[in-house]
Amino acid sequence: MVITWTVAAFILCGCGLTTALTMLDSMSDYVNHPCVRQCEEGIPNRRCEYHWTLEMYYVLSKACYDCPFNLTDCSRPHCVPADGTSRGILTANRRIPGPGIQVCHGDEIIVNVYNKLENSQGTSIHWHGLLQRGSQYMDGTSMVTQCPITTHSTFQYRFTAKDRGTHFWHSHAGLQRADGLFGSLIVRQPPSHDIHSPLYDFDLPEHVIIVTDWLNELVTSRFASHHHDDGDNKAESMLINGKGAFTPHTDPTTGARVFTPYADFTVRPTFRYRFRVISSGIMNCPIQFSIDNHTLIVIASDGGDFDPIIVDSFNIFSGERFDFILIADKTEELKNYWVRARGIADCSVKKSQQLAVLRYTGAPPGLPELATNYEAGNREGITLNPLNARATDTLVSVNLLNSTEPDDDSLKQVPDKRFYLAMDFNQVDNFHFHHPGLYPLKSVIQGKHLYSPQINHISFSSTAVPPLTQMKDIDEDATFCNNETVQEQCDKQFCECSHRLKVALNDVVELIIIDEGLLFNANHPMHLHGYKFRVVGMDRLNTTISLEEVRALDRAGRLPRKLSRAPLKDTVTVPDGGYTIIRFKADNPGIWLFHCHIAFHGEIGMALLIQAGNTSELPQVPKNFPTCNNWKFSSFESSPQTSLEEVNKVCTSFNPSTNSASINVYGYIWCLFIICIPLSRDILFAVFSQS
Repeated sequence: MVITWTVAAFILCGCGLTTALTMLDSMSDYVNHPCVRQCEEGIPNRRCEYHWTLEMYYVLSKACYDCPFNLTDCSRPHCVPADGTSRGILTANRRIPGPGIQVCHGDEIIVNVYNKLENSQGTSIHWHGLLQRGSQYMDGTSMVTQCPITTHSTFQYRFTAKDRGTHFWHSHAGLQRADGLFGSLIVRQPPSHDIHSPLYDFDLPEHVIIVTDWLNELVTSRFASHHHDDGDNKAESMLINGKGAFTPHTDPTTGARVFTPYADFTVRPTFRYRFRVISSGIMNCPIQFSIDNHTLIVIASDGGDFDPIIVDSFNIFSGERFDFILIADKTEELKNYWVRARGIADCSVKKSQQLAVLRYTGAPPGLPELATNYEAGNREGITLNPLNARATDTLVSVNLLNSTEPDDDSLKQVPDKRFYLAMDFNQVDNFHFHHPGLYPLKSVIQGKHLYSPQINHISFSSTAVPPLTQMKDIDEDATFCNNETVQEQCDKQFCECSHRLKVALNDVVELIIIDEGLLFNANHPMHLHGYKFRVVGMDRLNTTISLEEVRALDRAGRLPRKLSRAPLKDTVTVPDGGYTIIRFKADNPGIWLFHCHIAFHGEIGMALLIQAGNTSELPQVPKNFPTCNNWKFSSFESSPQTSLEEVNKVCTSFNPSTNSASINVYGYIWCLFIICIPLSRDILFAVFSQS
């Protein structure tokens, strides 16, 4: 018996060792994944599988050894140097950014997510920019397209990379993206299919850039402080590809101040390179991006190609992506140059910025000589995608770009559905933060006022179940709302519900999005799941504007629309005191989130759902797809154990021939069946436990 259980123990230990090794293997960054390749026409597509472990982690952990005093240590596996500020983070495979996915158009992507997040946090992963046509349940929007992935469980995402371009993935549960759960997702195509391929020589995986503003503490702490007290919501720092210099460290040997390393990007003189820039921004912090002494030839945004435009810098808002070509033409004297990410809007308060290094092959080692201060990042010249400004000769709004994609049905003269959506911070007693009877807005000091970012004076609240998967469990009339169905005067009191707009399948939908600009000169980058839209109009009209004024202007024909070659995007800014008009054809059945991509704004309700198609037209739910719901006690399930009373009753009464109550052979046979099987199970369990 001892030998038997010893063998069993070795088998179990072997399984445990295999699991541990699998977990260590899952910490890969996938830089050398076989799907990272040159895409070629006529070559079969590949199956690209990834294993991610999500967990709470720490900047400059023990894995970093002597970083930043020994910069080589900063590149050790599992070392996250960030900007040198020690703080808790959330990671996939102990990396920030998380593992990048680089595939070819048409490849199958399979991502196995293992949720090991502490505090029993649920999670989900959204594939920002992939429309999930035919795989709507893989969109990864917590409580819209799926239940959260519960702690210590796994979920497999599986879909085809049908949408070419520069995209990214990030957690879509709470504020997790803001603490590090994000990474790149690039879908390339063969050069013969890329209209811009003659303009560049190289499109390298290492030239993907993710920028984000960065806080010096876990974002949930800052969220609580800002919303329930008077804590600020301004980012201190930024990251470029998870790196940067911000917090100094004192070398114990020399006393010198040292910093964590910058990201760097290498180019060879005279060649042309395609760069891909992604913003995973957190706060109201657009980022002005530029490279010293170089102009940028911008060719695409959010996966949508357009006629090339030469600029000195561009602003990138949270959720946006821009592709540009850099010509490495500084050949007379080889130098290194600063890549600059300069935060504007709220990030200007603390002069948040970050730097990276553009290194020319053959240039002397070391850092560039030019100034590193915040003001030096304010590049003069032509800027694409301005913040809250009218278009001028030097400020180019994205609606002025000319798409290279053929015109489609969404650009017809009159849409099938038109919605006016007014956004702002509204002065109402949002009971989550201002209890009307205890601490209303009027009774607390100005510095502790919390104004609610809303759409049409409605704060979005998730349903108790994901509507895409469990619409049958929802009382639609009692749950969903819009500004035509709410009964209250929402401009005077707080309104919260599951804000939903319904459109028929294949409707051409127009959204006129208005930022009324009543309280702050803020900004809201709006992201639509499930679709790319045409940006047909955009302008800043005044410092403030009302929905009624915009309606009147539209009736008078004073909101011009670009109905040919309008650019394709999935995330777009709305000028404060102005409007943006977008169009899309609702040909992707499903329930899709439309929301502000600023983490705090979306989290407290600046969102709504767009349902394309009736319930019968929604896609079929995958077999055994996870479900969730409300619960309250009703009764206990029947016990799997048979009680002694039941045993006695059966043994003394079961006689099929006479139905007598006496003990008989039939009763004993039945007793052996219902007693011995559970008893033998319990005996075996006890023996195994003692051994």
